[in-house]
Amino acid sequence: MEKLINKINELKREKNAVILAHCYQNVEIDEVADFVGDSLYLSRMAKNTNADIIIFAGVSFMAETAKLLSPEKRVFLPRKESGCAMADMITPEALEEFKSEHPNKPVICYINSTAKVKSECDVCCTSSNALNIVKGLGVKEVLFVPDNYLGKWVESQLDGVKVTTFAGCCPIHQRIVPEDMFEARNKYPNAKILAHPECHHTVSELADFVGSTKEIMEFVKNSDEKEFVIATEKGVVDRLTRDYKDKKFYLIKDSIVCESMKYTTLEDIYNSLLNEEHEIFIDKSVAEKATRCIE
Repeated sequence: MEKLINKINELKREKNAVILAHCYQNVEIDEVADFVGDSLYLSRMAKNTNADIIIFAGVSFMAETAKLLSPEKRVFLPRKESGCAMADMITPEALEEFKSEHPNKPVICYINSTAKVKSECDVCCTSSNALNIVKGLGVKEVLFVPDNYLGKWVESQLDGVKVTTFAGCCPIHQRIVPEDMFEARNKYPNAKILAHPECHHTVSELADFVGSTKEIMEFVKNSDEKEFVIATEKGVVDRLTRDYKDKKFYLIKDSIVCESMKYTTLEDIYNSLLNEEHEIFIDKSVAEKATRCIE
């Protein structure tokens, strides 16, 4: 593996490339990544570099977002089949129908959506800032796509704001059920349970803390507690275990693994960089509107 890492780093210098790794990726990807974190953070960091090429170890909507924010850079997705089931749950046509059923309401789209969907929404949010985005609009009702559970979690944190949600979800987070939370409480009585707001609301209500991937990791960093049950994707547990040797981490259940996020290997990154494979292209008219939505 060390030899391959050296070859990737050498190619990266030759081609003036930057490598981004989402924190649900296989943990060894971090060995070649310039930045590791949530999707929008990664795209913003890449935008601020002078790189000519972006290699995004993540899924397709993330690579699209990087291209939207860095249109002058070439963006590559190492594995073209790395998609997001949640993002695929809403199409431009389904969005149009949803909007027509609830006319004259501002539409917020979660970052986990395609560029085409973003181009037909008013503002984009992440799981970290969704609450502040909705609050900042200062209206009584908003439409939220595609994640029903993040939207309803936001609604639960606000008084007097209706969040009308599209019926999308993250199938991985939906594998977590209340029984898992009760079992974790019994098995690890001294542990804090940290959950992602993409979880079903019956799960979020049982957590000690609900937050984005970044917020969960920051909670651990700033906490004096020594044991944590993590109710989100396994990649977060892998990184926390690596970074905080004095603390213990337990994945809520073994099946909380996003298969699409695990497709990418170091070999894929090397091949994508070497052969410049799987480049991301976005129609100009779509890109202009989607970029406004993000910004």
